[in-house]
Amino acid sequence: MRAFNVPAVGAQPTVSALPVPQVTEGTVLVRVKAAGLNALDNTLVAGMMAEMMPHQYPLVVGRDAAGVVEAVGAGVDDVRVGDEVFGHILLAPPIQAGTVAEYALLPATAVAAKPAGLDFTTAAAIPLAGAAASASVDAVSPVSGQTVLVVGAGGGVGSYAVQLLAARGATVVATGTATDADRLKGLGATTVVDHTTGDVAAQVRAAYPDGIDALIDLVSYSADALPLDLIRRGGKVASTLNAADEQALARAGLTGTNVMAGPTREVIAPLAEQAAAGTLTVDVTTVLPLERAAEGLAKLASRTARGKIVVRVAD
Repeated sequence: MRAFNVPAVGAQPTVSALPVPQVTEGTVLVRVKAAGLNALDNTLVAGMMAEMMPHQYPLVVGRDAAGVVEAVGAGVDDVRVGDEVFGHILLAPPIQAGTVAEYALLPATAVAAKPAGLDFTTAAAIPLAGAAASASVDAVSPVSGQTVLVVGAGGGVGSYAVQLLAARGATVVATGTATDADRLKGLGATTVVDHTTGDVAAQVRAAYPDGIDALIDLVSYSADALPLDLIRRGGKVASTLNAADEQALARAGLTGTNVMAGPTREVIAPLAEQAAAGTLTVDVTTVLPLERAAEGLAKLASRTARGKIVVRVAD
């Protein structure tokens, strides 16, 4: 099969021929139609998690996919050969399997039926980003009328978080650029703060002088970078990059958590149903053929990606 893979430690990913994976107990072999890219893919390509989880090479890029079931392993009774599905390869050692390939081996617990109303490209953009957004929104548990700031709203996770917050009745303040404004407002943001024109905290404070109720931060890597002084005492914080520090939050009279996405069937299936029903927009902004998958990783690495990037593997 053709696969976008890292052939050896330190090598650049390339498209080359690799053996088709073989099903094992509890797994599903999917003939991939489309594969979603995420920032995590660049982390794994660079070997940045190798000390935490051993990597084996060639390492196939990608964690999200949509396609048709080719085979199922022992103990799998939720899907059958020929089913149209989408899903995610959960992080578990050794890191080697991926989805940007003609075939991908996924754990059955992270595979769900693709709604008939969704195409494969749309479905492939849901799992990791959708799960991260859902977990982030659950972590700050907004109620109708509260104001929530989403820092880094322009990307894939942010596009889902804005919508899920708005669906709960929250007033959403989203950071982005001037070119993001119309798109983010269309997704449900009330205010879009242009992070390229000045200090975000100052702009938010000017627009909401009484403060905000919660923060979802998708871009900061340290507690010092979180604009905690914007949040009213008793407010909540969620970080997808481990920036929520319990002691720093406590000093500010806040609570919060570092979110880990769990793209299991139970999480991703409802998101797909919402997308099929038209109540959740899957914001795919870039679709690339397999041969140009590296362009998608480069765009994610530059932090200029907007919405979701999907690699179309087959028609």
